[in-house]
Amino acid sequence: MGRTTTMAGGTTEMLSVGLGHYLTVSAILLVLGVFGIFLNRKNVIVILMAIELILLSVNLNLVAFSAVLQDLTGQVFTLFVLTVAAAEAAIGLAIVVIYFRNRGSIEVEDISTLKG
Repeated sequence: MGRTTTMAGGTTEMLSVGLGHYLTVSAILLVLGVFGIFLNRKNVIVILMAIELILLSVNLNLVAFSAVLQDLTGQVFTLFVLTVAAAEAAIGLAIVVIYFRNRGSIEVEDISTLKG
């Protein structure tokens, strides 16, 4: 996990990425996803992208803890989550495209007034 680099003075320094770094990046992705949902309530595509960011942060947590604990279960589960997320994104995007062709708008306010 670490890399040795030679500095200008001839000294070597060990660079490593620990669990804290992964958790920090994951927390940033989670916060960006939550802000994307709450700050943009008009565009459905942006909301879908924000949900994908949240799923990405969960996957990063699973892979990081799996690597630290040296257990492949988290990484295998991440593959299943990525598969389901890809299917969810494809279906959601297909629904949005069909709705846009019929109504001409993809704003959340217009979608919430559907009759059915």
